[in-house]
Amino acid sequence: MNLPSAIGLGLLQGATEFLPISSSGHLVLAQILLGIDEAGLAFDVSLHLGTLLAILIYFRTDFLKMFAALLSFRHPDAETRAMRSMAMLICLATIPAVLAALLFGKAVETFLRSPLVVAITLIIGGILLLWAERYGRRLRDFQSIGLSDSLIIGAAQAFALIPGLSRSGITMTAGLFRGLNRQTAARFSFLMSAPVIFGAGVHEIPKIIKIGLEPAQMLFFLAGFLSAALSGYLFIAVLINYIKTRTFDIFAYYRFGLAGVILLAMAIT
Repeated sequence: MNLPSAIGLGLLQGATEFLPISSSGHLVLAQILLGIDEAGLAFDVSLHLGTLLAILIYFRTDFLKMFAALLSFRHPDAETRAMRSMAMLICLATIPAVLAALLFGKAVETFLRSPLVVAITLIIGGILLLWAERYGRRLRDFQSIGLSDSLIIGAAQAFALIPGLSRSGITMTAGLFRGLNRQTAARFSFLMSAPVIFGAGVHEIPKIIKIGLEPAQMLFFLAGFLSAALSGYLFIAVLINYIKTRTFDIFAYYRFGLAGVILLAMAIT
């Protein structure tokens, strides 16, 4: 690990975590073509915490309102009730992903983390995204999200455990199928990712403590963390603004292209 690599991986993580194009797909391609291996558990956690910081900063108003609503003991007004309800819906949406990780996480890491699986799931995710774009009604706004939406989109998030599907991609797709407009689907996807990313990081801390950290590596961890946070913030903003007037189609076609490149790289190496 060196400083440019740490920064580059952080920038890549921040971009691919939030665009519906699969961060694992890009990592697989980097491993095949460039010989870049996973940089270690501690560095991986630092990158994901960087993307968490990006979410918390970009959606700080939403998170502060939800936090205040949960702590409010006064008779709630309409906005407080709405934000308290949204906080509960996000918590419920997190449960399927947590259960999937606990029950199937090790099996997925052992049996499904291969370039072929990633290429196939990239294609499947792209097809579903195009299908949702064509047949989703996209009429519902953020205030319309209810219990059934939370559970269904949360269940979709659980499938993101499979490499190549893309957590943001599969949850936005589910949101479109539920009739949410593009911006609402993206906003809810990002908000519900925060507790999952935070929980995954906390879950790995005992392993990191057991392995131990080398003080010389701390600069690389910090560089990766900050670059992932900066990149993540920028690409959240880019996506939110892009889908105000455009469809998700370009991301589906990008997924097909990335799958093709991975399959080609597998064939020639």
